[in-house]
Amino acid sequence: MKQTQDLQKQIRALLKQKNALMLAHNYQRDEVQETADICGDSLALSQAAAKSDAEVIVFCGVHFMAESASILCPDKTVILPRLDAGCPMADMITAEDLRKEKERRPGVPVVAYVNTTAEVKALSDICCTSANAVTVVNSVQSEKVYMIPDRNLSMYVARTAKKKMEWWDGFCPTHEKLKAAEVLKAKEKYPDAVFVCHPECRPEVIDLADAVRSTSGMYVFTKETKAKTIIVGTEMGILYRLKKENPEKTFILASKSLICPNMKLITLEDVLEALQGMDRPVLKGFNSGIVKVPEDIRIPAKKALDRMLEVPRD
Repeated sequence: MKQTQDLQKQIRALLKQKNALMLAHNYQRDEVQETADICGDSLALSQAAAKSDAEVIVFCGVHFMAESASILCPDKTVILPRLDAGCPMADMITAEDLRKEKERRPGVPVVAYVNTTAEVKALSDICCTSANAVTVVNSVQSEKVYMIPDRNLSMYVARTAKKKMEWWDGFCPTHEKLKAAEVLKAKEKYPDAVFVCHPECRPEVIDLADAVRSTSGMYVFTKETKAKTIIVGTEMGILYRLKKENPEKTFILASKSLICPNMKLITLEDVLEALQGMDRPVLKGFNSGIVKVPEDIRIPAKKALDRMLEVPRD
């Protein structure tokens, strides 16, 4: 405990010294979320970075999230403490893959989930989040839409969207692991509980849900529900804040498999080293953890994000 507190104290001092803002995704380690200035979902964190006066953004998340911060904050230094923290789903579709799909569907707009690389966003027409995906798809001025990269999110959107949809066959390995049998077992054990899950879950899991929400939406749902026990169908990192904000409620993780190894890579030691590394001379082979999206990719990728932000909320 003392070692954690010492690390947090050193990090907070360096953040102040370097006019840096520390962001942590909702799935990060508890102690990382506890140390961060702001916790949230990927796009909201990048938007917070853009509004900030900080010169440096320390993004505790995965690579595409740091890229989004770079897209929205071209004049800031964006640091990802572990450059090997990637997103398997984002890596399931490349820019070349998308070019081929667009050739097969001339004129069909591409809706890209924010969980994609900057290069893929740059080739897309508009972005979406798990919270606004249905609204964004319905906003597109076309009868047909091609959605990337998550098939589960796409199938969830297709349930209510007023468009003819096709999608790329990607998925989140963590949410994909959650099986309907595990949810049924939890519901049997906690008959008075409600079950909330992420739209990246399998369709048969979503069928069992009392509510389907993004991570940010789950915080709202769990505050508002009268249920005292909530079964949670998303990555375990969300439990830190859920328990903190609702001490009178009990949270049950739907499956022990709901852990993303990439989201757990960044430690406080990594954050401290990244901040200290800013002062080191740039040596051959030394990587400071800086993520910078080139302008020829950043500009079209930002257009896709901006179009999403222009869509009126429901």
